[in-house]
Amino acid sequence: MTSATLGASISAVEVTNISQHGFWVLLKEEELFLPFSEFPWFRDVAVGKILHVELPSPDHLYWPELDVDLAVDSIRHPERFPLVSRLGA
Repeated sequence: MTSATLGASISAVEVTNISQHGFWVLLKEEELFLPFSEFPWFRDVAVGKILHVELPSPDHLYWPELDVDLAVDSIRHPERFPLVSRLGA
């Protein structure tokens, strides 16, 4: 008897690991690291809220429970997208 071949993952985006420094997102075949130093919105939130990520378009990630949306390019090249705080403005 031959076993059926396992299918491909049905999730287009998935958080694969979280550490004290940041977390990894698997986006199709690419794994991206989001360091908390570059993406501070995630630093002090519950794990479940980080794990709940959606892919509304091929180049856009969204965390609905945190109301955080990021262009994938901002993860690949955070130096091109400096954080700007509106506090004190």
